[in-house]
Amino acid sequence: MEIVLIRTKSKYLKIFSLLDLDNIHETFKKFSSNKGPLEAKIFSVNESISSYQLSKLKNHFDKFNISPLNIYSNNRDTILSGKSLKIDSTFINEREIKKKLLSFNSKKTEDILHEGTVRSGDRISSNGNLCIIGDVNPGAIVFAKKNIYVWGKLLGIAFAGKSGNNNASISSLYLNPLQLRIADVIAIGPKDKPKNCYPEIAVIDKQTIIIKPYLIETKN
Repeated sequence: MEIVLIRTKSKYLKIFSLLDLDNIHETFKKFSSNKGPLEAKIFSVNESISSYQLSKLKNHFDKFNISPLNIYSNNRDTILSGKSLKIDSTFINEREIKKKLLSFNSKKTEDILHEGTVRSGDRISSNGNLCIIGDVNPGAIVFAKKNIYVWGKLLGIAFAGKSGNNNASISSLYLNPLQLRIADVIAIGPKDKPKNCYPEIAVIDKQTIIIKPYLIETKN
């Protein structure tokens, strides 16, 4: 079973598998703590999911106001279980299920906008640019193939250019990370807190990560 969580007001989405329905509370809690409504889609191939299992799952969705909820399956028992709980359930063949999942996976290549605090233990990864409106707390890790922009405090670990892009950068309104990494170059965050009142950007210069003011050029 694959569950896709989609933030309806941005391009952000998360795809994950659940093997144990008793351990999903914390997973949902992390996503629901961020701003913006979430919807969920369940994809099940050749699995018979009982109404009891779906009821437990639906209760978790309801607690975190995740709606609407849709089920796509090629198993008739799973579809009947969903309909008995008044869940929008659609019977489709295995090929169509995989095709839908593939379309969601392709969207993960887009840039990601994340609104809200990235808390300790959270991991957010983007196959493009990653823009975070909020703080990245100590213990959190953010990754991006391209650039990372934090419209808040960057206090955790940030890894930009994870595909080997030496021209990638990491910028923040308050740049005081535990660790920075750009491509293959790693730097420990500064011991002193930033004293400046302007955004800063970390880039690679002569195989070393340096931090400098993030100045926006204006044309006269």
